[in-house]
Amino acid sequence: MNAEAPAPVRFDTKIAVLLREDLETWQRLNVTAFLVSGLGTQIPEVIGEPYEDADGVPYLPMFRQPVLVFEGTKETLTAAHARTLSRALPRALFTSDLFGTGHDGANRAAVRAVGTDELDLVGLAVYGPRNAVDKVLKGARMHP
Repeated sequence: MNAEAPAPVRFDTKIAVLLREDLETWQRLNVTAFLVSGLGTQIPEVIGEPYEDADGVPYLPMFRQPVLVFEGTKETLTAAHARTLSRALPRALFTSDLFGTGHDGANRAAVRAVGTDELDLVGLAVYGPRNAVDKVLKGARMHP
């Protein structure tokens, strides 16, 4: 059976993660996982349908579109955060303080203890119209 591959879909929205370039590999992976979990819980339209293999074993749904991962300097991250706020785009953040906490309640307390302009950001996830997210990410580069 020679089925033709479906045409690629070009989404009018974008899911992006921006990581600070000086993170260790384990930190990059951990921060990315935490950040995207926030988007999926608050923006149901980003989640696709559940999966099922040929034997009928069900699997959880995932994002319906790719998640693009970028990196940049601390200054790039700070600027992207400000642009995300000014555009009121859905966002999740990860600060350096969260590497020293052990659970969700402590994470929220750590973020709440710091003013917006003083947050030591190491990661930011954003979702929105493609052009708005592109503007937020100005100065960032695709993660290698």
